[in-house]
Order: sequence, then structure tokens, then C-alpha cells
Amino acid sequence: MTVTIERNGDIAVVTIDNPPVNALSQAVRQDLWNAVETLDTDPSVRAVVLICEGRTFIAGADVNEFGKPPMPPHLPDLVARIETATKPWLAAIHGSALGGGFEVALGCRFRVAVSSASVGLPEVRLGLVPGAGGTVRLPRLIGAALATEMVTTGAPMAAPKARSQGLIDAIIEGDLEKGAIDFARAAADQSLPLPLHQRSLPVVGATFWETTEKAVAGRAKREDAPLRALECVRKATEADFETAMAFERQTFLDLRGSPQACALRHVFFAERSAPRPPELAGIEPRSIRSAAVIGGGTMGAGIAAALRDAGLPVTLVERDEVAVERGLSNLRSIFESSVKRGRITSETAAERLSGIIGTTDYGLLARVDLVIEAVFEDLDVKREVFGKLSTSCRSDAVLATNTSYLDPEQIAAGIKHPERFLGLHFFSPAHVMQLLELVPTAQTTAITLATGFALARMLKKIPVRAGICDGFIGNRILKVTRAQAERLLLSGATPRAVDAAMRAFGLPMGPFEAQDLGGLDIAAFQRRAARARGETPFAPIADRLCTLERLGQKSGGGWYDYAKGERTPQPSETVAGIIAEEARETSQREWDEASIIDCIALPMVNEAAKILREKVALRAVDIDLVEIHGYGFPRWRGGLMYYAEERGLARVVAALETLAAEDLAEPPSDLLLRSAESGQFVSRD
Repeated sequence: MTVTIERNGDIAVVTIDNPPVNALSQAVRQDLWNAVETLDTDPSVRAVVLICEGRTFIAGADVNEFGKPPMPPHLPDLVARIETATKPWLAAIHGSALGGGFEVALGCRFRVAVSSASVGLPEVRLGLVPGAGGTVRLPRLIGAALATEMVTTGAPMAAPKARSQGLIDAIIEGDLEKGAIDFARAAADQSLPLPLHQRSLPVVGATFWETTEKAVAGRAKREDAPLRALECVRKATEADFETAMAFERQTFLDLRGSPQACALRHVFFAERSAPRPPELAGIEPRSIRSAAVIGGGTMGAGIAAALRDAGLPVTLVERDEVAVERGLSNLRSIFESSVKRGRITSETAAERLSGIIGTTDYGLLARVDLVIEAVFEDLDVKREVFGKLSTSCRSDAVLATNTSYLDPEQIAAGIKHPERFLGLHFFSPAHVMQLLELVPTAQTTAITLATGFALARMLKKIPVRAGICDGFIGNRILKVTRAQAERLLLSGATPRAVDAAMRAFGLPMGPFEAQDLGGLDIAAFQRRAARARGETPFAPIADRLCTLERLGQKSGGGWYDYAKGERTPQPSETVAGIIAEEARETSQREWDEASIIDCIALPMVNEAAKILREKVALRAVDIDLVEIHGYGFPRWRGGLMYYAEERGLARVVAALETLAAEDLAEPPSDLLLRSAESGQFVSRD
């Protein structure tokens, strides 16, 4: 049994126990239905408290049932049965009440929660809309405006705010079950509020829907579900309850098998499995109770902030006292920004800052469990740091380098106990970006790698193991993206047209806008290092822009011009002139949006295929996660390799995964690869 019933005087307590997250499996739905039937006929019961064992309330649907035909009792029927029960039900929430779990709570007459709980309807993040009355009951509880915001963004709401907005009726301090029973008993002595299906809706303003639709469409960036969710809320305000319920259910069913929903489910399962890769099953990581960061610049401060957000005490080491103070100032700015954005309180910010020690003394690292180096991207500087760490740290302390392009094998050369060394590629800003590439060397042990994955779980990041090559997974593909973007300029496209096409594809910004934001000098530094290795990177226009010190927004001009104090890109005559000069010997053509997208996206697929063949990535899905969480590839396309399969390139992905698994050196003769120069798919023989 997943559901049990106990009685506390005239209050029945219904407890769900379906580890790990009390998902709404068919068995849970059936047991809840039976509980309603049983308690409706019990004259000794005046009210019912619904509570959950374990770490959370009902966290949503059972992921094991995704893609399978639903079995009765269906969730909409169960919620309706709870709502129309002869005894009022009260949901006692801890952890998260999300999706179907929150819809069950909306079917209850009352909702109470501990202060650390959260509630929400995140279905749009899976390409769906709520399917059990969420879009119909929620606006009857809190009005159309807030309901629209919740269902179209999928963002959860913390219990204190939910209480202030009327989503829950009380915050319970102390024992949740006792508090819920006391609330239910007191409520049973008073007039009961109407169930949500009987409540009326406040009228919205004449322009509300038009204005809101524009805002949702701008946010959605070609995702279908947010606008369909908005339609459901609107129907709830304009039609009777049953009609609105039928509309929501049909919308849910229409979207359930849609390409976007399938892609988003693919990402969901990939994210779910990423922190515990199968090759590390059964390997116990080292315990991490303290950490140090070497370097307090932008990246180092971000890493230190992420470690403090995870509750770890941090020692920040810099070369001199001035640099220490600058590093602590960077951290202070990060936490103050979080306070301004409402993410943490000023008290929390002060507590996190107090857990950081700034020093120039490597001797203070003698007892730390983990050290992350985040100094300037220079091999000699990094090797000097690890020489000091080798003599200052315990022999079993994990030593990690944060590097974007440098070879971790060379960084670790000569250190003591190289088996505890690991590359960790954080993405900037490190306290915000979710992706973390883990790069083991030949000497890195499985225990050290498992510790890296454990760290990612602590930091709530998406970890991906990457092999050693220039740029690892993500930046190696990024080099192809940038080269293809410049080839387009040489053959007739403009920066604005390229950026617009890639935004239409679903990226948050185009390749030239992104370079201007981050700074052209970063890639230029990497190209200089590549040339020193004997390589010939392709960036004829970018190199000339850097020579002119057009480094992006920070210099007032890069690929675009920027007015003083403005971030809006404007076409640049200087850039147009350079493009014209560099393109004199290149044939010109007209580029439409689809052709621009293909010219950039398909060579990215080709490079990703090579990465998979070379086992720089072990799985195609790892590349998907890197592109989504590190480079803004649209989630609703499922990631780069998923997109390739949807484009009919499944043979590429399947064949290369087989090669990676079988350790074959060469691809089969019919493997399709893309020629970046010709823009065509060709057979590689």
C-alpha cells in the first residue's frame, strides 16, 4: 500500500509513502481514490489531512509512466473526487508540491505548508500544460494575472510568498502533521470556503489578454506550451468550469506527443541521469566538507560564491593583500546582487560572506578537502600554483584546475599524487551557469572523478565528463560556430542577418552579439595560443577587429557599434568595410534564414559527431546537455545531437555511439559527415 489512513480523534490523516518523491503513480492514484471512498462513509471523521512521508510532498507525475497510455483512475478524476468529497481535505505540504502534486492540493479545500516548501505548475518546461485542472482552478484561487505568470513560466513559488498571494492558507511552524491537524479541526468548526470549481473569477482588464500574449510570446521564443497554457487560463475566465476543464485536457493531450514535448522529455531524463553516470556506479566519492579557491577574479569569485551557496566554508587565496581585498570585494558584489534580485536575504548574504577567509598563505590549505585553481589562463602560471598546492595540501585532497582550453595533463605535470587531480571547466558566471565539464587526466582515479560529480550535485550543476582536446566539448564546437559565422559574412550575409537567424532558431543571442557581450579579446587570446601550437584558426575579420581594439560592448564597438552607455547593437560601417575587403575573392550569394541556420548548425553537428567518435564525449546526450546549459541551445529542440536525429541524421549519432562503445578507430563507410566548406552532407569513405 502506498497510502495509509490513521485517525486522530475526528481528523483522519492520509499519508502517501511512495519513495523517492511520492510521485502520482497509478497505484498512488488508486489508493487515494479508495481513501476518499472510505472516509466519505466514516461518520466519525470531520476532516482529512493529506500528508507525505519522505523528503517531499507529491512532486508530480511518475516519470516511469511518461510516454505510456494512462491508466485509471486518471488524475483529473482523482482531483475532482477529492474536491467533491463530503469531508473537507487539507493538503499539508513540505518539500515541493509540483505539477500534478499541486493540482491535488488545489483539489483540497485547504492548503498549509512549512516555510521551506514550494508550490508550482512546471508543465510548460516539459512542453505541456497542466492536465488535471491547474489552469482552471488556479485563477479561481488567485486571479488570472498571477495564475498566468505561474503556468506560462513554470516557476515554483516559495511558501512565504505563496501564503501572501493566497495559494496556501497558513505557514506551519514546528511539527507539520500536528499543525495541519489543529488547522483542520479549527476549520471544521467554521463555515467552509467554496471548493474552487464553484468559485467565480474576477474580471480582467480589456487589454489584459493582448498585452499578456505579447509578453508570453516574447519569453517563449518559439516554444508552444507557454502560449497554449495562456489559452487555457483565458478559457478558464471566459467559459464555465466543465468547458474549461475539457479545453485544458484536450490541450494537454494535443501537446503530450508533440515534437517539443518529446524533446523536452529527452532533456529532462538527460538532466536527471547526468549527476550519476553509469560508469561510476558503486564508486564512493571522497567527502567534501571544505574548499579553497586560488584566484579571486571574475571566475574565481563566482566559483567561491557557488561553493558558499552549497554551504561549504571557503578559503580564497590570492598573490598579495591587494588582490585578496579585490577578490573579497568581487564576492561581496555577487551576494549583494543576489539580495537586490530577491534571491537571498541580506542576512543570508552576510552569513555567506562570513564563511570566506581571504589569504595569501598557502599554508592555510593544509586541511581542506578540495582546492580549485582559477587563475589566469596561462600554463606557466597554473603550473606554479599546483607546485605550491602539491606541498601545501593533504595527499588525498582533490586538486582541480578551472580551464577552458589548456591541457589538464600539462597543468598537472610534476604534481605529487596526480591521481587526485581533475579538470573542472566552470562557465561564467560560475555561480549562475549550470554546466560543469569534468575533465579527467590519464592519472585521475575513478574516485576522484566520482568526487567531481558529487561536487556538481552539491552545487546543483549539470555535470558532463569531457575528454582532453582543445576546447573540450563545448568550446570545441563553439570554434566551429564562430568560424562558420565568419564564412557567412565573407559570402554575402551580414552580422545582423546571421544573429537574427540564430535567434529565430531559438538561441538567446546570435554569435556576433554573444562575442560582443563576452569580449572579442577572449577568443583572440585563444587563437594566439593555437597559432603558437602550429594551428591555423579561421577568424580573418575578428582578428582585424581586435587589431583595431574593437573588443565588443566594453570598448564601445566590436561586430556592432554601441552608443555610450547603451547595449543596443547598431550596424557598423567600419565592420562592413572590413568584411567587403576580406570578401573580395569570395563569391557572394543571397542568404535566407533557413540557409544561415543550416550553415552554422550542421557543421556543429559534424564537429559533435567527431567529438563522439573520438570519445571526447561518451554519449550523444552529454553533448546535448553541454550545448543547452553552456551555450543556450534551445531546450525545446532537445540539444544538438537530438536535433540532428530529428533532422534525419540518426545514423550519424547511432553509428558514432557504437564506435565510442566498441573503441573503433574509423567510422563505417556510409557514415554521413558534413563538409564545413561545401555545406553539404557527404559520405566519408
